[in-house]
Amino acid sequence: MTALLRYQAALLLRSQRWLAPFLVYAAFVGVGINAGEPVLGALGYTVAGLVPVSAWAVRVCLGQEPPAARAVTAAAAGRARAHLAAILTATAGTLLVGATAVLAVTALSEHHRVAPLPAAAEGLLAATTCVLTGTAVGTLTTRPLIRSRGWSLTTLLLGSLLAVVTTGSPAKTAIATLITGSPTATVAYPPLPLTGALALAAGAAWLGCRGTGWRE
Repeated sequence: MTALLRYQAALLLRSQRWLAPFLVYAAFVGVGINAGEPVLGALGYTVAGLVPVSAWAVRVCLGQEPPAARAVTAAAAGRARAHLAAILTATAGTLLVGATAVLAVTALSEHHRVAPLPAAAEGLLAATTCVLTGTAVGTLTTRPLIRSRGWSLTTLLLGSLLAVVTTGSPAKTAIATLITGSPTATVAYPPLPLTGALALAAGAAWLGCRGTGWRE
């Protein structure tokens, strides 16, 4: 699996397809966050953008290999393992970007009644929750489960939106915890959203890996 992860990461970096989702996210954070804002509210905005970005990154990684190269990789390592490596590469890359954004926003925000370290810790947990939720959305809305590019993009956007606004979504719960805690400077570490997001991502990855045998 280590070799597959290195291969997928190198392929992603060389293709430069990572530029689009991550630059859009950088613009999203740069436009929406001003220095001196309350830290928890700023972090809530920051992590919300990670849901569609993570889903987009998964879609990029799962579609970056040409069909011939994909067939060679599948023959050498197995379709399911190759599929899982692409998902993990996208998730790890988005986690790195999200963690960087959380730390930068924490450093630039106002910390009245909220210490930087607890705020950053909650922000990192919320970012992980949102990235895992986006991973689930991206995995379920692209090949091999949805092969049409039009339907894939449509369901990815709709799924990302629902993941952010639907009550009970792990991502929405994590975002709301940050935003509602901002007026009272309350730092909370609810474990349920992260656990739910991890379960969603694992279930989606399992279904996607199984789908490589059904559809490809």
